[in-house]
Amino acid sequence: MHSIHRWQGAVEAAEECLLLVKTTRERFGALRDAIVAAHPYELPEVIAVDVAAGLPAYLDWVVGSTRG
Repeated sequence: MHSIHRWQGAVEAAEECLLLVKTTRERFGALRDAIVAAHPYELPEVIAVDVAAGLPAYLDWVVGSTRG
């Protein structure tokens, strides 16, 4: 995607990739730390979006697929 943003007082433009990762609230901290450690940006965008509802079988799959 084409990103236009302010960084350190200047308007920047960059080609970036959007990464969506599914995990549980309990495992978010470890995921966040791994992304920050591997990312080339000084301040990568790492955010969590709460899931208000979903197909129960799918949500169970996410939990089962993200166990340590």
